[in-house]
Amino acid sequence: MASARTSALLCGVLAATLVSATLSPPAVLILGPEVIREKTTQALKDHDAVRILQELPLLSAMREKPAGGIPVLGSLVNSVLNHVVWLKVTSANILQLQVEPSADDQELMVKIPLDMVAGFNTPLFKSIVEMRMEVEAQATIRVETSSRGHTQLTLSSCSDSHKNLRISLLQKLSFLANPLANNVMKLLVPTLPKLVKSQLCPVIEEAFADLHEDLLRLVREPISFGYDHLEFDLLSLAIKGNIIQLNLGAKLLNSQGNVTKLFSKSAASLTLPALDSAPFSLTVRQDVVNAAIAALLPPEELMVLLNYVLPELAHRLKSSIKVISEKAADQLKPTQIVKILIQEAPELLLDQGSAKVAQLIVLEVFATNEVRRPFFTLGIEASSEAQFYTKGDRIMLSLSEISSDRIHLMNSDIDLFNPELLKDITTDILVSALLPYENGASLYYPSPHFPGLLGVGKLRPGVPLSMVKALGFEEVSWSLTKDALVVTPASS
Repeated sequence: MASARTSALLCGVLAATLVSATLSPPAVLILGPEVIREKTTQALKDHDAVRILQELPLLSAMREKPAGGIPVLGSLVNSVLNHVVWLKVTSANILQLQVEPSADDQELMVKIPLDMVAGFNTPLFKSIVEMRMEVEAQATIRVETSSRGHTQLTLSSCSDSHKNLRISLLQKLSFLANPLANNVMKLLVPTLPKLVKSQLCPVIEEAFADLHEDLLRLVREPISFGYDHLEFDLLSLAIKGNIIQLNLGAKLLNSQGNVTKLFSKSAASLTLPALDSAPFSLTVRQDVVNAAIAALLPPEELMVLLNYVLPELAHRLKSSIKVISEKAADQLKPTQIVKILIQEAPELLLDQGSAKVAQLIVLEVFATNEVRRPFFTLGIEASSEAQFYTKGDRIMLSLSEISSDRIHLMNSDIDLFNPELLKDITTDILVSALLPYENGASLYYPSPHFPGLLGVGKLRPGVPLSMVKALGFEEVSWSLTKDALVVTPASS
Protein backbone atom coordinates (compact mmCIF):
# COMPACT_ATOMS: atom_id res chain seq x y z
CA MET A 1 0.00 0.00 0.00
CA ALA A 2 2.83 2.33 0.91
CA SER A 3 4.52 1.42 -2.34
CA ALA A 4 1.37 2.34 -4.28
CA ARG A 5 1.18 5.72 -2.50
CA THR A 6 4.86 6.37 -3.24
CA SER A 7 4.36 5.48 -6.89
CA ALA A 8 1.35 7.79 -7.15
CA LEU A 9 3.28 10.62 -5.48
CA LEU A 10 6.22 10.19 -7.84
CA CYS A 11 3.90 10.15 -10.84
CA GLY A 12 2.26 13.36 -9.65
CA VAL A 13 5.61 15.09 -9.14
CA LEU A 14 6.78 13.92 -12.56
CA ALA A 15 3.59 15.15 -14.21
CA ALA A 16 3.89 18.55 -12.53
CA THR A 17 7.52 18.78 -13.63
CA LEU A 18 6.63 17.96 -17.22
CA VAL A 19 3.82 20.55 -17.25
CA SER A 20 6.08 23.27 -15.85
CA ALA A 21 8.75 22.40 -18.38
CA THR A 22 6.39 23.05 -21.28
CA LEU A 23 4.96 26.34 -20.02
CA SER A 24 5.60 29.21 -22.39
CA PRO A 25 5.95 32.90 -21.42
CA PRO A 26 3.61 35.56 -22.88
CA ALA A 27 6.50 37.07 -24.84
CA VAL A 28 10.17 36.48 -25.52
CA LEU A 29 12.76 39.11 -26.43
CA ILE A 30 15.93 37.67 -27.96
CA LEU A 31 18.99 39.90 -28.28
CA GLY A 32 21.61 38.87 -30.81
CA PRO A 33 25.36 39.62 -30.75
CA GLU A 34 24.93 42.91 -32.63
CA VAL A 35 22.58 44.40 -30.04
CA ILE A 36 24.63 43.04 -27.12
CA ARG A 37 27.76 44.58 -28.65
CA GLU A 38 26.17 47.98 -29.24
CA LYS A 39 24.53 48.10 -25.82
CA THR A 40 27.78 47.13 -24.08
CA THR A 41 29.75 49.69 -26.10
CA GLN A 42 27.30 52.41 -25.10
CA ALA A 43 27.46 51.35 -21.44
CA LEU A 44 31.27 51.60 -21.52
CA LYS A 45 31.01 55.08 -23.07
CA ASP A 46 28.55 56.13 -20.37
CA HIS A 47 31.11 55.08 -17.75
CA ASP A 48 33.97 57.02 -19.38
CA ALA A 49 35.99 53.90 -20.09
CA VAL A 50 38.19 55.81 -22.54
CA ARG A 51 39.02 58.40 -19.88
CA ILE A 52 39.97 55.61 -17.48
CA LEU A 53 42.39 54.26 -20.09
CA GLN A 54 43.88 57.70 -20.67
CA GLU A 55 44.54 58.05 -16.94
CA LEU A 56 46.29 54.69 -16.46
CA PRO A 57 49.21 55.28 -14.03
CA LEU A 58 51.78 53.56 -16.22
CA LEU A 59 54.95 55.00 -14.71
CA SER A 60 54.06 54.47 -11.06
CA ALA A 61 52.88 50.92 -11.77
CA MET A 62 56.15 50.08 -13.55
CA ARG A 63 58.19 51.40 -10.63
CA GLU A 64 56.22 49.39 -8.10
CA LYS A 65 56.64 46.06 -9.89
CA PRO A 66 59.58 46.03 -12.32
CA ALA A 67 59.51 43.47 -15.09
CA GLY A 68 61.43 40.24 -15.04
CA GLY A 69 62.20 40.35 -11.32
CA ILE A 70 64.80 43.11 -11.75
CA PRO A 71 65.68 44.61 -8.32
CA VAL A 72 64.67 48.17 -7.73
CA LEU A 73 68.20 49.24 -6.71
CA GLY A 74 71.16 48.71 -8.98
CA SER A 75 69.02 47.93 -12.04
CA LEU A 76 69.93 49.64 -15.25
CA VAL A 77 66.27 49.67 -16.33
CA ASN A 78 65.09 51.27 -13.13
CA SER A 79 67.85 53.80 -13.21
CA VAL A 80 66.55 54.77 -16.64
CA LEU A 81 62.98 54.92 -15.33
CA ASN A 82 64.12 57.31 -12.63
CA HIS A 83 65.07 59.72 -15.41
CA VAL A 84 61.74 59.42 -17.24
CA VAL A 85 59.96 62.75 -16.81
CA TRP A 86 56.54 61.38 -17.66
CA LEU A 87 54.91 58.35 -19.21
CA LYS A 88 51.23 58.49 -20.03
CA VAL A 89 48.54 57.38 -22.45
CA THR A 90 47.99 60.17 -24.96
CA SER A 91 45.06 58.61 -26.81
CA ALA A 92 42.81 55.59 -26.32
CA ASN A 93 40.10 53.87 -28.30
CA ILE A 94 37.82 50.94 -27.69
CA LEU A 95 37.57 49.00 -30.93
CA GLN A 96 34.60 46.88 -32.03
CA LEU A 97 33.63 44.39 -29.38
CA GLN A 98 33.24 40.70 -30.13
CA VAL A 99 30.49 38.61 -28.55
CA GLU A 100 31.13 34.88 -28.48
CA PRO A 101 29.54 31.90 -26.72
CA SER A 102 31.38 30.07 -23.95
CA ALA A 103 32.34 26.43 -24.22
CA ASP A 104 29.13 25.31 -22.48
CA ASP A 105 26.88 27.94 -24.20
CA GLN A 106 25.74 29.12 -20.75
CA GLU A 107 27.96 32.21 -20.60
CA LEU A 108 28.87 35.03 -22.96
CA MET A 109 32.43 35.97 -23.69
CA VAL A 110 32.77 39.67 -24.56
CA LYS A 111 36.14 40.60 -25.98
CA ILE A 112 37.02 44.29 -25.66
CA PRO A 113 40.01 45.25 -27.83
CA LEU A 114 41.83 48.39 -26.68
CA ASP A 115 44.04 50.54 -28.89
CA MET A 116 46.19 53.11 -27.08
CA VAL A 117 49.07 55.42 -27.85
CA ALA A 118 51.47 56.24 -25.01
CA GLY A 119 54.42 58.60 -24.92
CA PHE A 120 57.32 59.10 -22.55
CA ASN A 121 59.88 61.83 -22.17
CA THR A 122 63.35 61.75 -20.64
CA PRO A 123 66.17 64.32 -20.32
CA LEU A 124 68.42 61.89 -22.20
CA PHE A 125 66.92 63.13 -25.46
CA LYS A 126 64.51 65.87 -26.37
CA SER A 127 61.86 64.18 -28.51
CA ILE A 128 58.86 62.31 -27.09
CA VAL A 129 58.91 58.60 -27.78
CA GLU A 130 55.49 57.26 -28.82
CA MET A 131 54.36 53.66 -28.61
CA ARG A 132 51.26 51.89 -29.78
CA MET A 133 49.78 49.54 -27.20
CA GLU A 134 47.18 46.96 -28.14
CA VAL A 135 45.61 44.81 -25.45
CA GLU A 136 42.34 42.94 -25.07
CA ALA A 137 40.08 42.74 -22.04
CA GLN A 138 37.87 39.69 -21.80
CA ALA A 139 34.62 39.78 -19.81
CA THR A 140 32.58 36.69 -19.08
CA ILE A 141 28.87 37.26 -18.50
CA ARG A 142 26.54 34.78 -16.87
CA VAL A 143 23.03 34.68 -15.44
CA GLU A 144 22.74 34.53 -11.66
CA THR A 145 19.60 33.59 -9.75
CA SER A 146 18.91 35.30 -6.43
CA SER A 147 17.42 33.65 -3.35
CA ARG A 148 14.05 35.04 -4.46
CA GLY A 149 14.34 33.41 -7.85
CA HIS A 150 15.14 36.61 -9.78
CA THR A 151 17.66 36.29 -12.59
CA GLN A 152 20.25 38.91 -13.47
CA LEU A 153 23.17 39.41 -15.83
CA THR A 154 26.42 39.53 -13.87
CA LEU A 155 30.12 39.72 -14.63
CA SER A 156 31.63 36.40 -13.57
CA SER A 157 35.20 37.17 -14.62
CA CYS A 158 37.27 39.90 -16.22
CA SER A 159 40.85 39.54 -17.32
CA ASP A 160 43.36 40.46 -19.98
CA SER A 161 44.48 38.36 -22.88
CA HIS A 162 48.31 38.16 -22.93
CA LYS A 163 48.33 36.55 -26.35
CA ASN A 164 46.72 39.68 -27.87
CA LEU A 165 49.15 42.12 -26.22
CA ARG A 166 51.27 44.06 -28.67
CA ILE A 167 53.51 47.08 -28.01
CA SER A 168 55.40 48.75 -30.84
CA LEU A 169 57.19 52.00 -31.55
CA LEU A 170 55.50 54.54 -33.77
CA GLN A 171 58.71 56.11 -35.06
CA LYS A 172 62.28 55.19 -35.83
CA LEU A 173 64.76 56.01 -33.09
CA SER A 174 68.47 56.55 -33.02
CA PHE A 175 70.88 53.77 -32.16
CA LEU A 176 71.30 55.17 -28.65
CA ALA A 177 67.57 55.70 -28.00
CA ASN A 178 66.44 52.23 -29.09
CA PRO A 179 67.71 50.30 -26.02
CA LEU A 180 65.91 52.67 -23.66
CA ALA A 181 62.64 52.43 -25.59
CA ASN A 182 62.92 48.64 -25.74
CA ASN A 183 63.45 48.43 -21.99
CA VAL A 184 60.44 50.64 -21.35
CA MET A 185 58.31 48.41 -23.60
CA LYS A 186 59.57 45.30 -21.80
CA LEU A 187 58.47 46.79 -18.51
CA LEU A 188 55.05 47.57 -19.99
CA VAL A 189 54.42 43.96 -21.08
CA PRO A 190 53.49 42.70 -17.57
CA THR A 191 52.32 46.08 -16.29
CA LEU A 192 49.72 47.02 -18.89
CA PRO A 193 47.49 43.91 -18.58
CA LYS A 194 47.49 44.23 -14.78
CA LEU A 195 46.52 47.87 -15.01
CA VAL A 196 43.72 47.08 -17.44
CA LYS A 197 42.41 44.47 -15.04
CA SER A 198 42.64 46.65 -11.93
CA GLN A 199 41.47 49.92 -13.50
CA LEU A 200 39.12 48.91 -16.34
CA CYS A 201 37.47 45.71 -15.08
CA PRO A 202 35.57 47.54 -12.28
CA VAL A 203 34.23 49.89 -14.96
CA ILE A 204 33.24 46.92 -17.11
CA GLU A 205 31.40 45.40 -14.14
CA GLU A 206 29.49 48.65 -13.56
CA ALA A 207 28.69 48.86 -17.27
CA PHE A 208 27.13 45.39 -17.29
CA ALA A 209 25.12 46.16 -14.15
CA ASP A 210 23.77 49.26 -15.89
CA LEU A 211 23.14 47.21 -19.04
CA HIS A 212 20.89 44.90 -17.02
CA GLU A 213 18.96 47.87 -15.61
CA ASP A 214 18.70 49.36 -19.10
CA LEU A 215 17.17 46.13 -20.40
CA LEU A 216 14.63 46.17 -17.55
CA ARG A 217 13.60 49.73 -18.41
CA LEU A 218 13.43 48.82 -22.08
CA VAL A 219 11.04 45.89 -21.65
CA ARG A 220 8.89 47.74 -19.10
CA GLU A 221 8.20 50.70 -21.39
CA PRO A 222 4.40 50.79 -21.86
CA ILE A 223 3.01 50.01 -25.32
CA SER A 224 -0.02 52.22 -25.88
CA PHE A 225 -3.03 51.55 -28.08
CA GLY A 226 -6.14 53.62 -27.75
CA TYR A 227 -6.85 54.31 -24.08
CA ASP A 228 -5.22 51.07 -22.94
CA HIS A 229 -1.62 49.99 -22.77
CA LEU A 230 0.39 46.82 -22.48
CA GLU A 231 3.32 46.39 -20.12
CA PHE A 232 5.93 43.66 -20.16
CA ASP A 233 8.03 42.58 -17.21
CA LEU A 234 11.02 40.30 -16.89
CA LEU A 235 10.22 36.76 -15.76
CA SER A 236 13.65 35.23 -16.35
CA LEU A 237 16.87 35.54 -18.28
CA ALA A 238 18.88 32.93 -20.13
CA ILE A 239 22.08 32.87 -22.17
CA LYS A 240 21.96 30.48 -25.10
CA GLY A 241 25.06 30.43 -27.25
CA ASN A 242 25.75 34.03 -28.26
CA ILE A 243 22.26 35.40 -27.53
CA ILE A 244 20.44 36.67 -24.45
CA GLN A 245 16.84 35.48 -24.09
CA LEU A 246 14.47 37.51 -21.93
CA ASN A 247 11.26 35.68 -21.01
CA LEU A 248 8.58 38.29 -20.39
CA GLY A 249 5.33 38.44 -18.49
CA ALA A 250 2.63 40.86 -19.64
CA LYS A 251 -0.35 42.78 -18.33
CA LEU A 252 -3.04 44.90 -19.96
CA LEU A 253 -4.03 48.13 -18.21
CA ASN A 254 -6.90 50.55 -18.84
CA SER A 255 -6.78 54.34 -18.95
CA GLN A 256 -6.97 54.50 -15.14
CA GLY A 257 -3.92 52.28 -14.82
CA ASN A 258 -5.90 49.31 -13.51
CA VAL A 259 -4.86 45.84 -14.64
CA THR A 260 -7.64 44.35 -16.76
CA LYS A 261 -5.80 41.22 -17.85
CA LEU A 262 -2.72 39.46 -16.54
CA PHE A 263 -0.65 37.09 -18.66
CA SER A 264 1.79 34.59 -17.25
CA LYS A 265 3.39 31.34 -18.28
CA SER A 266 0.86 28.91 -19.67
CA ALA A 267 0.55 25.66 -21.54
CA ALA A 268 -0.27 27.62 -24.71
CA SER A 269 2.35 26.97 -27.35
CA LEU A 270 4.87 29.61 -28.38
CA THR A 271 7.02 29.00 -31.43
CA LEU A 272 10.34 30.84 -31.29
CA PRO A 273 11.77 31.26 -34.80
CA ALA A 274 15.54 31.19 -35.23
CA LEU A 275 17.14 34.60 -34.90
CA ASP A 276 19.38 33.96 -37.94
CA SER A 277 20.98 37.29 -38.86
CA ALA A 278 18.37 39.53 -37.20
CA PRO A 279 19.79 41.75 -34.42
CA PHE A 280 16.81 40.98 -32.18
CA SER A 281 13.33 39.48 -32.19
CA LEU A 282 10.25 40.04 -30.06
CA THR A 283 7.84 37.10 -30.13
CA VAL A 284 4.41 37.80 -28.64
CA ARG A 285 2.06 34.94 -27.81
CA GLN A 286 -1.29 34.79 -29.63
CA ASP A 287 -3.45 35.47 -26.56
CA VAL A 288 -1.50 38.68 -25.81
CA VAL A 289 -1.91 39.93 -29.39
CA ASN A 290 -5.58 38.98 -29.24
CA ALA A 291 -6.07 41.01 -26.05
CA ALA A 292 -4.48 44.03 -27.70
CA ILE A 293 -6.81 43.76 -30.71
CA ALA A 294 -9.77 43.32 -28.36
CA ALA A 295 -8.78 46.52 -26.56
CA LEU A 296 -8.70 48.34 -29.90
CA LEU A 297 -12.04 46.90 -31.00
CA PRO A 298 -14.22 46.65 -27.88
CA PRO A 299 -17.89 45.61 -27.99
CA GLU A 300 -19.94 48.61 -29.07
CA GLU A 301 -22.97 49.69 -31.07
CA LEU A 302 -22.93 51.46 -34.43
CA MET A 303 -25.92 53.23 -35.99
CA VAL A 304 -26.04 53.81 -39.76
CA LEU A 305 -28.55 56.02 -41.58
CA LEU A 306 -28.29 53.72 -44.57
CA ASN A 307 -30.20 55.87 -47.07
CA TYR A 308 -27.92 58.85 -46.45
CA VAL A 309 -24.64 57.00 -46.06
CA LEU A 310 -24.97 54.10 -48.46
CA PRO A 311 -28.03 54.75 -50.66
CA GLU A 312 -27.30 51.94 -53.12
CA LEU A 313 -27.18 49.39 -50.29
CA ALA A 314 -30.38 50.90 -48.83
CA HIS A 315 -32.11 50.23 -52.15
CA ARG A 316 -30.80 46.66 -52.29
CA LEU A 317 -31.86 46.02 -48.68
CA LYS A 318 -35.37 47.21 -49.44
CA SER A 319 -35.53 44.88 -52.46
CA SER A 320 -34.31 41.94 -50.36
CA ILE A 321 -36.86 42.62 -47.62
CA LYS A 322 -39.59 42.93 -50.24
CA VAL A 323 -39.02 39.26 -51.13
CA ILE A 324 -39.80 38.41 -47.49
CA SER A 325 -42.55 40.96 -46.83
CA GLU A 326 -43.83 43.66 -49.21
CA LYS A 327 -45.59 45.35 -46.29
CA ALA A 328 -42.37 45.66 -44.34
CA ALA A 329 -40.48 46.93 -47.38
CA ASP A 330 -43.06 49.67 -47.91
CA GLN A 331 -42.54 50.85 -44.31
CA LEU A 332 -38.86 51.61 -44.90
CA LYS A 333 -38.37 55.39 -44.94
CA PRO A 334 -35.35 57.60 -45.82
CA THR A 335 -34.42 57.62 -42.14
CA GLN A 336 -34.17 53.83 -41.95
CA ILE A 337 -31.43 52.70 -39.58
CA VAL A 338 -29.18 49.67 -39.54
CA LYS A 339 -27.80 48.99 -36.09
CA ILE A 340 -24.62 46.94 -35.85
CA LEU A 341 -23.77 45.60 -32.43
CA ILE A 342 -20.31 44.09 -31.91
CA GLN A 343 -21.39 41.69 -29.21
CA GLU A 344 -18.06 40.32 -27.99
CA ALA A 345 -14.40 41.15 -28.30
CA PRO A 346 -12.93 39.78 -31.54
CA GLU A 347 -10.81 36.65 -31.60
CA LEU A 348 -7.53 36.45 -33.48
CA LEU A 349 -6.96 33.22 -35.39
CA LEU A 350 -3.38 32.62 -36.48
CA ASP A 351 -1.94 30.33 -39.08
CA GLN A 352 1.60 30.16 -40.42
CA GLY A 353 1.96 33.47 -42.25
CA SER A 354 -1.70 34.51 -42.14
CA ALA A 355 -4.35 35.68 -39.69
CA LYS A 356 -8.09 36.14 -39.37
CA VAL A 357 -10.26 38.02 -36.89
CA ALA A 358 -13.55 36.39 -35.91
CA GLN A 359 -16.43 38.49 -34.54
CA LEU A 360 -19.95 37.90 -33.26
CA ILE A 361 -22.23 40.60 -34.66
CA VAL A 362 -25.86 41.45 -34.09
CA LEU A 363 -27.49 43.35 -36.95
CA GLU A 364 -30.92 45.01 -36.70
CA VAL A 365 -32.97 46.97 -39.26
CA PHE A 366 -35.35 49.77 -38.17
CA ALA A 367 -37.93 51.25 -40.54
CA THR A 368 -37.20 54.82 -39.34
CA ASN A 369 -35.09 56.57 -36.74
CA GLU A 370 -38.19 56.96 -34.54
CA VAL A 371 -39.35 53.38 -34.12
CA ARG A 372 -38.08 51.36 -31.18
CA ARG A 373 -38.60 47.81 -32.42
CA PRO A 374 -36.57 46.45 -35.33
CA PHE A 375 -38.02 44.53 -38.23
CA PHE A 376 -35.70 41.68 -37.35
CA THR A 377 -32.51 40.81 -35.48
CA LEU A 378 -29.79 38.73 -37.11
CA GLY A 379 -26.87 37.02 -35.38
CA ILE A 380 -23.84 36.84 -37.64
CA GLU A 381 -20.65 34.88 -37.10
CA ALA A 382 -18.25 36.88 -39.25
CA SER A 383 -14.56 36.69 -40.01
CA SER A 384 -12.15 39.07 -41.71
CA GLU A 385 -8.69 38.77 -43.17
CA ALA A 386 -6.24 40.46 -40.79
CA GLN A 387 -3.44 42.28 -42.60
CA PHE A 388 -0.46 43.32 -40.50
CA TYR A 389 1.93 45.93 -41.88
CA THR A 390 4.39 48.46 -40.54
CA LYS A 391 5.04 52.20 -40.59
CA GLY A 392 8.40 53.03 -39.07
CA ASP A 393 8.41 51.55 -35.57
CA ARG A 394 4.64 50.98 -35.57
CA ILE A 395 2.80 47.71 -36.12
CA MET A 396 -0.36 48.39 -38.09
CA LEU A 397 -3.43 46.23 -38.63
CA SER A 398 -6.28 46.44 -41.10
CA LEU A 399 -9.23 44.15 -41.72
CA SER A 400 -10.52 43.19 -45.15
CA GLU A 401 -12.78 40.77 -46.99
CA ILE A 402 -15.33 40.22 -44.25
CA SER A 403 -17.45 37.11 -44.68
CA SER A 404 -20.58 35.95 -42.90
CA ASP A 405 -19.68 32.38 -41.99
CA ARG A 406 -23.02 31.72 -40.26
CA ILE A 407 -26.19 33.79 -40.02
CA HIS A 408 -29.07 33.21 -37.59
CA LEU A 409 -32.53 34.74 -37.25
CA MET A 410 -32.71 35.75 -33.59
CA ASN A 411 -35.97 37.72 -33.71
CA SER A 412 -38.49 38.90 -36.32
CA ASP A 413 -41.43 41.32 -36.22
CA ILE A 414 -42.25 40.39 -39.78
CA ASP A 415 -42.80 36.92 -41.19
CA LEU A 416 -40.35 34.19 -40.24
CA PHE A 417 -37.83 33.74 -43.03
CA ASN A 418 -34.61 32.03 -43.94
CA PRO A 419 -31.81 34.46 -42.94
CA GLU A 420 -29.68 33.18 -45.83
CA LEU A 421 -31.92 35.38 -48.05
CA LEU A 422 -30.22 38.42 -46.49
CA LYS A 423 -26.68 37.03 -46.29
CA ASP A 424 -25.30 38.85 -49.32
CA ILE A 425 -26.78 42.27 -48.53
CA THR A 426 -25.88 42.13 -44.82
CA THR A 427 -22.32 41.08 -45.69
CA ASP A 428 -22.03 44.05 -48.06
CA ILE A 429 -23.34 46.38 -45.34
CA LEU A 430 -20.70 45.07 -42.94
CA VAL A 431 -18.00 45.52 -45.58
CA SER A 432 -19.12 49.08 -46.35
CA ALA A 433 -19.92 50.28 -42.83
CA LEU A 434 -18.25 48.11 -40.17
CA LEU A 435 -14.85 47.52 -41.80
CA PRO A 436 -14.14 51.21 -42.56
CA TYR A 437 -15.02 52.07 -38.97
CA GLU A 438 -12.77 49.38 -37.50
CA ASN A 439 -9.93 50.31 -39.86
CA GLY A 440 -10.10 53.93 -38.78
CA ALA A 441 -11.95 55.70 -41.60
CA SER A 442 -14.12 58.62 -40.58
CA LEU A 443 -17.77 57.81 -41.19
CA TYR A 444 -19.48 60.76 -39.55
CA TYR A 445 -22.36 61.99 -41.67
CA PRO A 446 -24.41 64.86 -40.19
CA SER A 447 -28.10 64.61 -40.89
CA PRO A 448 -31.13 66.68 -39.88
CA HIS A 449 -32.88 63.45 -39.01
CA PHE A 450 -30.14 61.94 -36.82
CA PRO A 451 -27.56 63.71 -34.66
CA GLY A 452 -24.55 61.63 -35.67
CA LEU A 453 -23.29 58.36 -36.98
CA LEU A 454 -20.07 56.41 -36.81
CA GLY A 455 -16.98 57.87 -35.21
CA VAL A 456 -13.36 57.13 -36.00
CA GLY A 457 -12.07 53.60 -35.45
CA LYS A 458 -8.95 52.71 -33.50
CA LEU A 459 -6.84 50.59 -35.84
CA ARG A 460 -5.51 53.49 -37.91
CA PRO A 461 -2.90 54.85 -35.42
CA GLY A 462 -1.25 51.45 -35.06
CA VAL A 463 0.83 50.31 -32.09
CA PRO A 464 4.15 52.11 -31.52
CA LEU A 465 7.02 49.96 -30.24
CA SER A 466 9.40 52.29 -28.40
CA MET A 467 11.53 49.23 -27.65
CA VAL A 468 12.65 49.24 -31.29
CA LYS A 469 14.18 52.72 -31.14
CA ALA A 470 15.64 51.99 -27.71
CA LEU A 471 17.51 49.10 -29.31
CA GLY A 472 18.85 51.43 -32.01
CA PHE A 473 16.51 50.77 -34.95
CA GLU A 474 14.02 52.98 -36.77
CA GLU A 475 11.81 50.49 -38.59
CA VAL A 476 10.37 47.08 -37.86
CA SER A 477 9.32 44.05 -39.80
CA TRP A 478 6.85 41.35 -38.81
CA SER A 479 5.99 37.74 -39.40
CA LEU A 480 3.42 35.28 -38.11
CA THR A 481 3.84 31.78 -36.78
CA LYS A 482 1.01 29.43 -35.91
CA ASP A 483 0.85 30.87 -32.38
CA ALA A 484 2.63 34.25 -32.25
CA LEU A 485 3.44 37.60 -33.80
CA VAL A 486 7.18 38.07 -34.35
CA VAL A 487 8.74 41.55 -34.60
CA THR A 488 12.27 42.09 -35.94
CA PRO A 489 14.16 45.13 -37.27
CA ALA A 490 13.50 45.91 -40.90
CA SER A 491 16.41 44.95 -43.12
CA SER A 492 18.19 47.92 -44.64
